[in-house]
Amino acid sequence: MLQNKTILLTGANGGIGSEVAKLLSDKGAKLVLVGLDETSLQLLNAELGGHHTVIEADISSEDDRKQVVSRCQQLEQGIDILINNAGIGQFSLFQDTAQDHVAAIININLTSTILLTQALLPVLSVRPSAQIVNIGSILGSIGFPGSTVYCASKFAIRGFSEALRRELSDTNITVRYFAPRATNTTINNDKVVAMNNELGTKMDSAGFVASELVEFLATKTTSKYLGWPEKLFVRINSVLPSIVESSINKQLSIIKRYL
Repeated sequence: MLQNKTILLTGANGGIGSEVAKLLSDKGAKLVLVGLDETSLQLLNAELGGHHTVIEADISSEDDRKQVVSRCQQLEQGIDILINNAGIGQFSLFQDTAQDHVAAIININLTSTILLTQALLPVLSVRPSAQIVNIGSILGSIGFPGSTVYCASKFAIRGFSEALRRELSDTNITVRYFAPRATNTTINNDKVVAMNNELGTKMDSAGFVASELVEFLATKTTSKYLGWPEKLFVRINSVLPSIVESSINKQLSIIKRYL
């Protein structure tokens, strides 16, 4: 299904992104690798055989977004799948989170992702069957202390995905949402890892998340949530949020100790 598909992947040189790129390349996909550091992107491309397209771009920059769109328009068959993977995290008390970090989280995780998607719609629309895959988070369904702004950005991405999917339901473009739980990448620092260990919260490897995403791409389901009991908590939180809130409140003293 992914053989010869052209797939644009943002955040391609990140922990999850690079693993996704390797698996997609193994499946025969043609990749457009978008990230902040050209050197690491070129090294990744070389590791994958050197036949993919590399674009050094900051998606929060309008000029860089235009560059991404222009390069995609020059591709022989455009792009079939857009994977919005770029993002930054947060682990801090809301009152202590610097305003520029608040703005950056909302800009990268939400605003810039939405604007890049909008700009690429004409490119996707000419393909017979196109996909937009937004990488969210379990924390896009469950508000968690110390991740207030990150949660806000991922809650919004989940809503954006749902609304856009319905808006484009009469077109050739399908919009899908993929939500990992905590993952062992640099987006989670040592304090997060230590806290999760004490709380008994499991963390997935980047390789596992990547394999689940690639498996998800081969299906027709509109969304996928990773982790047990996390995906159960997502369901409970949607109908009986007080149960999840009570559970998290019991953990608050531990969480704040690491914050």
